[in-house]
Amino acid sequence: MKILIAPDKFKDALDAQGVAEALAAGVRQACPSAEIVVCPMADGGEGTGRLLAEAAAAQQRTGRVRDPLGRERDARWWWDEQTATAIIEMAEASGLNLLTEAERDATRTTSYGTGQLIRAAIDAGARNVTLCVGGSATVDGGAGCLQALGWELIDQTGECIRELAAGGTLERISEIKPPERVPRLNIEVLCDVDNPLLGPRGAAAVFGPQKGASPAQVRALEAGMRNWAAVLAKHTGHEVSDLRGAGAAGGLPAGLAAALGAKPTRGFDEVARRLGLPAKLAGCDLCLTAEGCIDEQTVGGKVIAGVAELGRQVGVPVVALVGDVRPPAGQTVVQLARTVGLREIVVVTPPNTPTEAALAAAADNLRTAVRRFLQRAD
Repeated sequence: MKILIAPDKFKDALDAQGVAEALAAGVRQACPSAEIVVCPMADGGEGTGRLLAEAAAAQQRTGRVRDPLGRERDARWWWDEQTATAIIEMAEASGLNLLTEAERDATRTTSYGTGQLIRAAIDAGARNVTLCVGGSATVDGGAGCLQALGWELIDQTGECIRELAAGGTLERISEIKPPERVPRLNIEVLCDVDNPLLGPRGAAAVFGPQKGASPAQVRALEAGMRNWAAVLAKHTGHEVSDLRGAGAAGGLPAGLAAALGAKPTRGFDEVARRLGLPAKLAGCDLCLTAEGCIDEQTVGGKVIAGVAELGRQVGVPVVALVGDVRPPAGQTVVQLARTVGLREIVVVTPPNTPTEAALAAAADNLRTAVRRFLQRAD
């Protein structure tokens, strides 16, 4: 038997490599003679930059940036000299993981630090930027990022906004002015979801609450984002409201697409291509994928859905091992598996396990669950 292991991370517990190692150990316990192929995956979220950098043998660099609340910190990025490509992970500078629970406030957080990393790449001679945008703390439409790249944001009184632009700034912006020299870059934005900028599936409505926004703040953020989209359309000539993936990372792809012609793309597809996942999947008898949680957002571009689709194309059954499963209202776990294209969803966490205990035991739970699944499948 040949088994491909292609998981995402278990957030706050294991990175994708750690998940893959735990699954491989469980496979070896159940099927000692199995041929195992390991390919840790990502979809544009945290950890994507490092995986892509390793595949390209890119060099790690460090830049001094402002975090989502404007505090200084060091952030990693990666440089591929041969192709003049910078690999940048938004979570390194503007990630939700950089804030405590009490600090989360989507009206105050900024993507300015991500713009500083792009500026560092430009200064290094980058012609291409691969920007991985999942895991952000922001809902600022990329306004802070553009500020760091030299754009001026003008308010209704004609004054330049000097503070770092955040979600709460968007409703005040009436004009955007580019720098004298607009950077000439090919920016590919790897999105972990396909949400639009506005509306019930937009950046404010879906991701605002995850980033600390109350219902009233979500409404204010939506109004600000509508104003921002109108300003971008008026002053750049690019309408981004309906752009697929524009609502990822609090709308960062929208700002970069309008101002710099950045191309939002489904992160999983690009990661799979660069890591050679389709070729690794061909000829396998089974594929095991994994993620901390599977829910209705999974079908919007997450790793599990992407692996399942590739498996369907080549006739390889795919099983997902997850820490938790949250089917949409009115749907069973079996129906969710069918919707995503999986042979089965296996929940690895024992029932009634407290969250902290589940995170601490994630590797053991993965090993045990995959061993039991394979023994049952036999």
